Amino acid sequence: MNVLIYLIPVSLLLGGLGLAGFFWALRKGQFDDPDGDSRRILTDEHDDRPG
Repeated sequence: MNVLIYLIPVSLLLGGLGLAGFFWALRKGQFDDPDGDSRRILTDEHDDRPG
């Protein structure tokens, strides 16, 4: 049971880092265009096939 003394703070720290990373990505605009890629894949405007 003594291992819980180490595991609980470590898990809280990792959860906090994940939450901070999520808020950082949210602030930087990573989630501004959720429908863009799903619509862009259906168009033939930008064809990436080799010439």
